[in-house]
Amino acid sequence: MRTLKLQMLITLDGFGIEPPDGDGQAIVWDDEVEIFCVENLKNVDRIVLGRKTADDFIPYWMKVAEDPGHKEYPLGRPLTDIPKTVFSTRPPDKSWSNTTVVAGDIVTEIEQLKNESGGDMIVYGGYSFVSALIRNRLIDTYYLLVHPLMMGRGQRIQQDLQRYLKLDLQQCRAFPHGVVLLHYTQPKA
Repeated sequence: MRTLKLQMLITLDGFGIEPPDGDGQAIVWDDEVEIFCVENLKNVDRIVLGRKTADDFIPYWMKVAEDPGHKEYPLGRPLTDIPKTVFSTRPPDKSWSNTTVVAGDIVTEIEQLKNESGGDMIVYGGYSFVSALIRNRLIDTYYLLVHPLMMGRGQRIQQDLQRYLKLDLQQCRAFPHGVVLLHYTQPKA
């Protein structure tokens, strides 16, 4: 059975981090974090996204992958090359290559993907989509990149959790500029 991994950027106070919006807020990102992100894709052969995330994610990384001189090219190339499944009721954007859109029940569709042969799958967001995956106990492995930042507002990845979810710590790793990787797995039922 395939594994579904979650990789997300969060703040110390548990909020998801959006890309910088010009207000001076800087996301801490160093070469070692990027190397980790590339390494975390090694066994991945499917990226799973919600529609809201896909609308920005796919075009951004496609543009990065077109420019071998771009600083993020080592990450952008695999993020573009790996096939994607996008959960949406709208048809796919015509410019998205290597992408399948599914509109079915999230639990049924994810379980079907997990039962296919292949490597790991990874999900990057958005908040309501990830929250539904967590609520339905569909994520097997969590890679939370905790940034040394408190926002006091925003969206959380664990919205509407009906009962607690105990996770097993696999790794805690500090990066040079203060980002901490918390790697957890969900115990098998």
